[in-house]
Amino acid sequence: MVYSPIELLIFLALIAIGLVLIIFVIKLLIVLLPAFIVAAIVYFITKNLMLTGAAFLIIAAIAILKKL
Repeated sequence: MVYSPIELLIFLALIAIGLVLIIFVIKLLIVLLPAFIVAAIVYFITKNLMLTGAAFLIIAAIAILKKL
């Protein structure tokens, strides 16, 4: 099967966009890993979802601001 140049260009663009999104998600998970760990520790100690959410948000905000 022969593809037109436009189809190949669109295919390559979609592959590039997919790779960029995957890399972005992986980097975001790495940045938020300390927030996940702290939230898990807070949950295991307190069993309180409100404190767990607050701990996650505070640490995530610090991690993101530190990254800027």
